[in-house]
Amino acid sequence: MERPVRVRFAPSPTGPLHIGGVRTALYNYLFARRHGGTMILRIEDTDSQRFVPGAEQYILESLRWCGIEIDEGVGAGGPHAPYRQSERREIYLRYATQLVEAGWAYYAFDTAEELDALRREAEARGEAFAYNYAVRERLATSLALPAEEVRTRIERGEQWVIRFKMPENEVVAMDDLIRGHVEVNTSTLDDKVLYKSADALPTYHLANIVDDHLMEVSHVIRGEEWLPSLPLHYLLYRAFGWEASQPEFAHLPLLLKPTGGGKLSKRDGDKMGFPVFPLFWQSPATGETSRGYREDGYLPEAFINMLALLGWNPGTEQELFTMQELIDAFSLDRVSKSGARFQPEKARWFNAQYLHRLTDAELAAICQPVLRAHGIEVADEVAGRAAGIMKERAQLTTELWDLTSYFFVAPEAYEEKQAKKYWKGQNPAILRELREVLASIDDFSLENTERIVRAWIEEKGYGMGQVMNTLRLALVGAGKGPGMYDVTAFIGREECLNRIDRLFATLQPAE
Repeated sequence: MERPVRVRFAPSPTGPLHIGGVRTALYNYLFARRHGGTMILRIEDTDSQRFVPGAEQYILESLRWCGIEIDEGVGAGGPHAPYRQSERREIYLRYATQLVEAGWAYYAFDTAEELDALRREAEARGEAFAYNYAVRERLATSLALPAEEVRTRIERGEQWVIRFKMPENEVVAMDDLIRGHVEVNTSTLDDKVLYKSADALPTYHLANIVDDHLMEVSHVIRGEEWLPSLPLHYLLYRAFGWEASQPEFAHLPLLLKPTGGGKLSKRDGDKMGFPVFPLFWQSPATGETSRGYREDGYLPEAFINMLALLGWNPGTEQELFTMQELIDAFSLDRVSKSGARFQPEKARWFNAQYLHRLTDAELAAICQPVLRAHGIEVADEVAGRAAGIMKERAQLTTELWDLTSYFFVAPEAYEEKQAKKYWKGQNPAILRELREVLASIDDFSLENTERIVRAWIEEKGYGMGQVMNTLRLALVGAGKGPGMYDVTAFIGREECLNRIDRLFATLQPAE
């Protein structure tokens, strides 16, 4: 019988969630949904020194905003609770000592100072120090010390760690769903720490293997940075006797800088003007802030679509996908082995495609909070109509206020370049005439106003651009905006006349 698909996203709450982490969560989610499986959220908070208050809540909110649904885990509960590793600490010591008793691990009593001294000695010889088969029986370990002394040291409260006893000169054969078959000789590996008495917590290696087994995880889909740990993890499954239930592994490619060289970092975003986190973040320790895609005006659907295609391709020319379409198309065999270069301009392009497809009602929901923040109270239909007129010119939702503000607020100042060009010569007199024409129109619909004004311009022999740009100065205050009849129809006759009067009262025509 085929094993049910169970995947986990297991971030550490050490700060804001990088978009590389969001992509890992997304690929796990797509894979789970594609195979009718379960998506687990586990918080790996065993590194107490790097724990950051608020980071776990940030992770949960980020996943919610992205539309990545959690079936089991932190925030959802489930049969394998608790899902925070700090709440599971009593489990790990039991498994660590089991490995010691089976001869797969040992106690080590070396202090940090002693290890530093060994590293310096190795460097003096031009070598790199490795804690492995060559030294472990010559150091203060349970492999070298009498059993009675080991027991005495532990009982009197000396600090110790449990290290994995890496086999000597053995080839570990591994299979990765993205990278294929990989072989590593154990003589190139060191004896990793699995558990530390100092804080009574396991390291990542032990905790994630134990938890993945107990939570019946079928596939581990994680970042490329964990690939060097794969031999140890394979050996841990063997040491525990869990080979039959060992998950399949898939290591995702890195997200690279826009320049292509190296992993994408916050510094790259700060330097080039784009976020590398899904949501705004403020460090509780330093107060330092980091931009977020949500606050920068990106739609979650566009953000997810963009991320999905960074390292995976559907094998077709299609670029725009709903979440369901991503689920239906996703497969790990189309995930690239090589790093994916992040392109900020492509992220904006994706957002523009989604923004342009929004209905007026959907736009109203985005715009209303912004309008209220500016003291403007209008019906949803009015807010949505204004944004609908201008959405094709926007890439980000944060641009909509600047693009539509003149629909709701008369200009208080006039763009100098536009005023110098059009508020001179005959133009003020022509605008006075146009004011009378507009005042006489009862049906102020776009089509009727355009028909009457065009006929008047032709009759007078005025230049269309000359008239429209002078009117634009009065109604908008700048050389921007949609067609002038969109503006006149939206703000109505009385507001049009008021704005024309305001221009005459405010700005002296140029000589």
